[in-house]
Amino acid sequence: MGARLFATSAERAAERDDVLVDAVLRAVEVSGAHAASVFLVSADGSALVLAAAAGMPPSLLGGWRRIAVNSPIPVAEAFRAGRTVHLADAEATVRRFPQLAIAVPYPFGSASVPVAAGRDILGVLAVVWAAKPGGEGLSKARRRHLRTTAGRLGTALARLRAGDTDGGTPEAPLEVPIPAVSAVRVGLFDWDVSTGRLTADATACAIFGLNPDEFDERAATLAAQVHPADRQAFRAAARDAVKDGRVLARCVRIPETGGGHRTIELWGRVPTPHDGADAASHVVGGVLDLGSGMAAAAALERLADGFFALDRDGRITYANHRLVRLVHTRRGDLVGRRPWEALPWLADPAFEDRFRAAQVSQQPVSFLVRSPRERLLFSLRPDTQGTTGWVTPASDPGPTIADVVPGQDSAGPAPTRPGALYRILEMSSALTEAVTALDVCGVVADQLLPAFGGHRLAAYVVREGRLHLLCQRGYHESFLDRFEGISLRQAWGPVTGSLAGGTPLFIETPQELARAYPELEALSRSLGFLPLIASSRPVGALVLGFDEVHRFTGEERGLLSALSGLIAQALERARLYDAKNALAHGLQHALLPHELPTLPGVNVTGRYLPATAWMDIGGDWYDAIGTDHGIALVVGDVEGHNVAAAATMGQLRSAVRAFASAGLRPSEVVAATNRLLIDLGPGLLASCCYVLLDPATGAAHVVRAGHCPPLLHRPDGRTETVEPPGGPLLGIDRGAEYPQAPLTLSPGCLLALYTDGLVETRDADITAGIDRLRTQLAHADTDSLDKLADALLHSAKHAPKRTDDIALLLTEYTRAVSV
Repeated sequence: MGARLFATSAERAAERDDVLVDAVLRAVEVSGAHAASVFLVSADGSALVLAAAAGMPPSLLGGWRRIAVNSPIPVAEAFRAGRTVHLADAEATVRRFPQLAIAVPYPFGSASVPVAAGRDILGVLAVVWAAKPGGEGLSKARRRHLRTTAGRLGTALARLRAGDTDGGTPEAPLEVPIPAVSAVRVGLFDWDVSTGRLTADATACAIFGLNPDEFDERAATLAAQVHPADRQAFRAAARDAVKDGRVLARCVRIPETGGGHRTIELWGRVPTPHDGADAASHVVGGVLDLGSGMAAAAALERLADGFFALDRDGRITYANHRLVRLVHTRRGDLVGRRPWEALPWLADPAFEDRFRAAQVSQQPVSFLVRSPRERLLFSLRPDTQGTTGWVTPASDPGPTIADVVPGQDSAGPAPTRPGALYRILEMSSALTEAVTALDVCGVVADQLLPAFGGHRLAAYVVREGRLHLLCQRGYHESFLDRFEGISLRQAWGPVTGSLAGGTPLFIETPQELARAYPELEALSRSLGFLPLIASSRPVGALVLGFDEVHRFTGEERGLLSALSGLIAQALERARLYDAKNALAHGLQHALLPHELPTLPGVNVTGRYLPATAWMDIGGDWYDAIGTDHGIALVVGDVEGHNVAAAATMGQLRSAVRAFASAGLRPSEVVAATNRLLIDLGPGLLASCCYVLLDPATGAAHVVRAGHCPPLLHRPDGRTETVEPPGGPLLGIDRGAEYPQAPLTLSPGCLLALYTDGLVETRDADITAGIDRLRTQLAHADTDSLDKLADALLHSAKHAPKRTDDIALLLTEYTRAVSV
């Protein structure tokens, strides 16, 4: 049973691979693009994983083998939105995805199409083409064909995943070659030397210029097609095979009808006894027609310039004699290697970037290079099968991409692939928007885990020389407890050890983990410990865990080291914000009333909500003051979001309390507060709404100084905006007058005073916000004043980037009180 399940799983995997290969080849065909790739969503749904690529080797995609689903990149957006993302050219890419354009600054167009089955999106099919200036990209018909291809792929993958196996992503991306028309023909033959009978397939007959249906299976017939001068060599090939057991590349010429001739090669051997043939009389083998290839290669060898061929992965497959002389190395040291690997003076990252530019854009690229002996002009001509290179000595005195002094070490740094550069740009951009330390942790987990295939992450911060857990994803508390509170002076552990040395520590296998840290064995298959160091000072550490063995490539190690520096700077900045924010809001809390007065017939509750998009505190306040003439209710707002605004707010609040307690009329309280603000000279303006309510009669007087109008909710449910005449903002005119307007409250009435942060938004007029609050108050449950206050602030509390703070004061008049 187990063997049968294994076979079924292998069959499904093979069928899945066939489906993926067919999809990328079909995508290239229907779109006219030069490259296509399929990304499938990972098992945990956090990343898109490269499954197959045609026309673009996976090695060239570098850091884009795993893409976080929340990344600002076309493939991820197509997955999230469930629609096609079409970028006609480089200009369209710059407008919509500027980070991608910086990382891959080459002229190309792209289209990303969701791969879906019903409502489930399984991945994305993407194509890339050489963009022309002012081009319109793919036509509507080509985009429709591409969506059809993606739909067929989604249906096939869903069918495969419906079985016992997951039918998921291949362990390694499938590299799919785009079919090319080959100039090489290979025919097969079986030659019985003793009888002269020779059977040949149709290709072998065609190579000799014979009609397969008319061939009489005589070796003499084939010999007659050979150039007269080579017929002896043709017959000798059979004798040599019988004598030596094989024939290796015996060349003969076939005359052409229009004149000239073609050179073909004969290869063969005498079968061994177990082949079931008479070893003394039979020769089996093939006839190879290279077309014009041999003549072309010979011609290239005679040229005065250097020529070479690169496969799609950048490795040299051919180098002519002149190139070998120009670069002063052996042909064997070139073939099979990349130019920047074979020639030290080409190790500058710019060379690989030029090769990448040619591959991605499918456009010619030329540049100058200084070799140890002379300046050379390189020119690259790409197509979907590879790249042809041309090299010649240059007299142009212009700048070169590599200026290496002969005799010096020219190994150079490893090139930074565009995927790695994009990761750095993406992380940097996301971290700039992270305000708090927990925000930084969220960004790091969202970016690092899907990008590198990790499953768990823990972030520690250094406080008073010890490690303390800041946040974690996926770890058990028992694992994290062993690092909590460890002093940095204890260098026994991997976290403190990496911090002490200032370099990351990578443990790739369970065996390596067991040898180095047996107490951590079986917790993860692979681990990465990244020190977070800012301004030469340790600020924390990251622990990255993998459920499967993960081999950290050199590029990954360098990228993680670079990212750890960015994370450290962001974490240090966020910790400073957290400390400053806690201090500022502590000050704000101290300036607001800790307890509101309790009077017969009146219930009062207040709320203050700080802004979420600012570091500092604001100037909003509320207060309720018991006086000999009733209860004074006030809500105010000093402009600004800083300590100066909060300090001014505290002074105004104290002044209002003093003037109200002294028995001044409401208009006099506000006027006196205005003069005080001008005398203080802070250069700030303020608004306020002041109400004096007599609980004995329900009579109230309202004064406004450039502030939002109160809202009055009556017992029958009617809710209205109270808009008495008001005066200007406080702090403008020393002689300004602030009229007071009468207002009568009946038992069961509810009065709402608030600041503009509750009703004003960037995309809506403040009048619309006031009306929205009035409607909300009209339909709210008023049985509990505290619950009502929380309900009115609910939307504001959950707004992600609220730019203003809010003060709210609710007063319920329950009954008249006899005096």
